Amino acid sequence: MRHSGRVSDRVDDRWEQADWDGLKERAVEVMPRAYAPYSHYRVGAAARVDDGRVVVGCNVENAAYGVVLCAECGVVSQLHATGGGRLTHFVCVNGEGEIIMPCGRCRQLLFEHGGRDLLVWTVSGVKPMSEVLPDAFGPDDLAHVAGAAVEGTE
Repeated sequence: MRHSGRVSDRVDDRWEQADWDGLKERAVEVMPRAYAPYSHYRVGAAARVDDGRVVVGCNVENAAYGVVLCAECGVVSQLHATGGGRLTHFVCVNGEGEIIMPCGRCRQLLFEHGGRDLLVWTVSGVKPMSEVLPDAFGPDDLAHVAGAAVEGTE
């Protein structure tokens, strides 16, 4: 099933189709650099950062399958390697340039670095991370528990 059509009507007011298409193109450009000798399933990803930078990543496989680095990991790594910030817009493509969904692990990773308002171009249109990963667990949950532990020691 191909999912390379236009984004839905839920696009951020400041972003237009051309902006999403440009972000997707960056993901398509990095996808051939993926290291996928085992699955042959190349993935490219790109995201916009709150300061306007675009960060990209591609999947990197390993003979020990469980230690594969997804393209989203590369995006987050480049985010921090180039100055940090928060992700605001994200897209991920397969080897055919089709929009694909991040896996559960990567949705959690994206939530951590973009929050509930991160806009993700999904196979069913643009959605905020709060819909892609509803009721997500994140830093606020840890802070809440840490605060309770501190209160309990008084």
